[in-house]
Amino acid sequence: MLYNLLYPLADQYSFFNLFQYITFRTVYALLTSLILCWILGPFFIKWLKVRQGKGQPIRDDGPQSHLSKQGTPTMGGLLILLTFTLSTLLWADLSNNFIWLGLMLTLGYGLIGWLDDHLKISKQNSKGLAGRWKLLLQLLFGGIAAYGLFQMTEPMVDIPFFNIQWDMGLWYLPFIIFVLIGTSNAVNLTDGLDGLAVTPTFMVATALAVVVYLSGHAHFSNYLMIPYVPGAGELTVFCGAMVGACLGFLWFNTYPAQVFMGDVGALALGGALGFVACAVHQQFLLAIAGGVFVLEAVSVIVQVASFKLTGKRVFRMAPIHHHYELKGWAEPKVIVRFWIISLILALVALSTLKIR
Repeated sequence: MLYNLLYPLADQYSFFNLFQYITFRTVYALLTSLILCWILGPFFIKWLKVRQGKGQPIRDDGPQSHLSKQGTPTMGGLLILLTFTLSTLLWADLSNNFIWLGLMLTLGYGLIGWLDDHLKISKQNSKGLAGRWKLLLQLLFGGIAAYGLFQMTEPMVDIPFFNIQWDMGLWYLPFIIFVLIGTSNAVNLTDGLDGLAVTPTFMVATALAVVVYLSGHAHFSNYLMIPYVPGAGELTVFCGAMVGACLGFLWFNTYPAQVFMGDVGALALGGALGFVACAVHQQFLLAIAGGVFVLEAVSVIVQVASFKLTGKRVFRMAPIHHHYELKGWAEPKVIVRFWIISLILALVALSTLKIR
């Protein structure tokens, strides 16, 4: 909004030239969502406690140490979505269709998560929204976003290391939907310990911010031999706002958490990451940077498949972060080590831009 209102005044006031720079607006989008989170966080947490009473129900079949978390409010992802959306609207170019499509998907997936969290709290059980309804709604919002991207970009996937742009044709549409739903659910599965999901999220979002900035610049994309996507550079501001909101939320979500993110935050943030990667054809780079999310999702798939086929479990408990808890690792140790792995993977993902 500030870009659309103030940049046209640059002819009269040279200071407003700053608003033409995506990097300038990205930094201030990050700071805006971060500061808003810090300011609103204490009031928001108090409001959640009053509204929710007993807070999020804790699974009785999980690690026994988690039972002490009973009463911690959930749906903290609403704070992330509020500050992230306001910051994006404030600093992004609102004539850019990528911004509106990304916000639609993020808030749509957030709505699904809100329904899930609301049912868990109101019924005081950990089941929430039935899986078939959750998947159907994810298909609906994911399908709209996928169709929009299909119309706005080329139907290709960039393959790191080999300098190959794979033209998928009409198959690109279901592939985008698969990536959006897969990333959303993978982040949601990761959100099982204090700060475990939100930190890898902002690390991946930071890596993607670099990628979309380069992809939206004809000279840089040509030099690095990555797909050039006109207009996609504005998603750098979108990513910056996401990073700031996640950092601000981590202030309250770090161990021991004052508030949980809930599905409303995890599903939305996962969808947002998937959208940004799909917008610039970097789905494989997302899989590298978000390797922690991939690992968590695969551990659940392997566990379920093994138990159904053989009656035996591969892990003591899935997702895999619970496996390490049951092995005796303290929760902070699991969290920090997963953060370190996520940072390494984000750096590896960025390095693929030069290894071609």
